[in-house]
Amino acid sequence: MTESKESILIIQTAFIGDAILVSSMLEAIHHAEPKTELSLLVRKGNEGLYKAHPFLKEILVLDKNKSWISRTIGMLRKIRKRKFDVVINVQRFMSTGILTAFSGAALKIGFDKNPMSFLYSRTVKHVMRDGRHEVERNMELIGSLFLGQSGEPKLYPSKEAFEKVKRQGEYVCMAPSSVWYTKQWPKENWVALIKEIPTGIDILLIGGPSDRDMCADILKESKRAHVFNTCGDYDLLESAALMKNARMNYVNDSAPMHLASAMNAQVTAIYCSTIPEFGFGPRSSSSLIVEVDEELACRPCGLHGKKECPLGHFDCSKTDPKVIAQKSLNSKNKKSRS
Repeated sequence: MTESKESILIIQTAFIGDAILVSSMLEAIHHAEPKTELSLLVRKGNEGLYKAHPFLKEILVLDKNKSWISRTIGMLRKIRKRKFDVVINVQRFMSTGILTAFSGAALKIGFDKNPMSFLYSRTVKHVMRDGRHEVERNMELIGSLFLGQSGEPKLYPSKEAFEKVKRQGEYVCMAPSSVWYTKQWPKENWVALIKEIPTGIDILLIGGPSDRDMCADILKESKRAHVFNTCGDYDLLESAALMKNARMNYVNDSAPMHLASAMNAQVTAIYCSTIPEFGFGPRSSSSLIVEVDEELACRPCGLHGKKECPLGHFDCSKTDPKVIAQKSLNSKNKKSRS
């Protein structure tokens, strides 16, 4: 019996970076079967990533500000009403497991770590630090449906977005902020890095409205001309368009790194407490990963970072800004990506 794949819902209601990485599945499925109707469920705030996405029929939005019961029941009703043939759950948590298990879809696929996976049609083993990127782990979820297919994260800013961020001359983007303190390279390091960028290159500090004050401090302390605080000026797709044409994008292990990947933009990813081996590194063809040279017994101290260094020294953040500037601007560090 042939499995129907005419309509597929992909569920990923985690944070911005996770929502970006799941775009690789849209690429792979659309390439395999362009007529398949694709829908995507994301958390409220991430839907802007997929505005006017060419492969998506619908974007469903889960409002996590509502009570757990209210949002889960409400979304389950919406999903069942649409009668998807296939539901693919990328997450490993109870709420999305319920949405998947009781979706009414003929085929329900997800990772074995989800507590509701015993009600799925198919499960895939999820292993952290197995040498693979999260993109590759996610791709296993569609392996049985679309044999041999693969894809890379990709977003589609509009022509208007590219026009809005268009600039004259060379520039680099810096995204100094992170939700987690131990993922965030210290302010003084960003200031030092700014001073190492050649004066003929503009520096754009990027981020959301909540990052504006931090970047204002960095700008002030750098005492360098042609540094611009753009935090809050651009939405997610506009920021992606801005990063696309940058000479270099300097980021933490955070969402802007994945924005760069989705545009195949040049990126330098600076790691502090976390490590690339978790499988969430940059996917751009030209990318540089920066880590502290010293082997630290305390690193990594967690998967998602922490609000402060547990040992108080934050030694994992002590990478040399001068070396980073030299390596990132004087060479291209190629990876295999078309």
